[in-house]
Amino acid sequence: MPPTVHKETNFSTTDLKWKMSLIQPSGDLSAKIKEELREPANPADIERDIGIIREWLSKQPHLPKDMDDARLRTFLRGCKFSLERVKQKLDMYYTMRNAVPEFFTDRDVSRSEMAEVLNVIHMPPLPGLTPNGCRVVMLRGTDKDIATPNVVESMKATLMIGDIRLAEESVGVAGDVYVLDASVATPTHFAKFTPALVKKFLICVQEAYPVKLKEVHVINVSPIVDTIVNFVKPFLKEKIRERIHIHSNIEDLYKYVPKAMLPSEYGGDAGSCKDLNDAWRAKMGEYTAWFKEQEASKANESLRPGAPKTADELFGMDGTFRQLTID
Repeated sequence: MPPTVHKETNFSTTDLKWKMSLIQPSGDLSAKIKEELREPANPADIERDIGIIREWLSKQPHLPKDMDDARLRTFLRGCKFSLERVKQKLDMYYTMRNAVPEFFTDRDVSRSEMAEVLNVIHMPPLPGLTPNGCRVVMLRGTDKDIATPNVVESMKATLMIGDIRLAEESVGVAGDVYVLDASVATPTHFAKFTPALVKKFLICVQEAYPVKLKEVHVINVSPIVDTIVNFVKPFLKEKIRERIHIHSNIEDLYKYVPKAMLPSEYGGDAGSCKDLNDAWRAKMGEYTAWFKEQEASKANESLRPGAPKTADELFGMDGTFRQLTID
């Protein structure tokens, strides 16, 4: 019997590795994405751009020179092949590793702190793609009665997945769609989310990674959701704030994300969130040695031409942000 293939998501449910694979676009969808990302039709032009970026990196005494071609291609695609934007992103990518070491050290899923986070929070990118060529990432807690997970470790895990995707999104996707399930969210869980920590994390995501966030969907909402969204909004770019959708029922989500590509908990065919999350935990484990090597790959501010970038310059709080307070 041939494998079942879902046209909307382009994955086969009999593929033993599909749960931890990032299915890449092909055919007409790939062509559509390349047009949207302004990707040159001639591969030689992409290699030329990579060469230009490498030459620029060679002249930056404060930046590492270890970025491989696969990740540089992802940066180019995420920046729509704007070389100046790629340079800005790469500088911030390495700068943030120096400025926020708590997000970029001890990246080992076998550590008890990280293992605990991955046990109680599921955050897997889904294997398939939306009809528009976007990658969907789920984020959900498993139990409202659990103690608040380590916030820094949770953010660290998210960025670990981001680094893996830099290497493994080999063809390029149109952008990211996040689906946040708020069914187990409680005031206690969010009491440790300080403005400073949230700001550091969102600057990392928005400025240091070549992410094109197309949509954010919040499902299984409760009164706490409005408070959390309003707390986070000041740290988001305006165009991202406008892309947040709050859904009163799961059927409304299906208008944006095909039902078939979602995990089974949401009526889809992608398998359970736990299985998907466990598969990604295994993938993250395969990168343990690389993550360890990368701890030394960061900006050296003492060598930066001109003035070094300080934490105050990167994250300075102006006093207008308040602690998250939830009744």
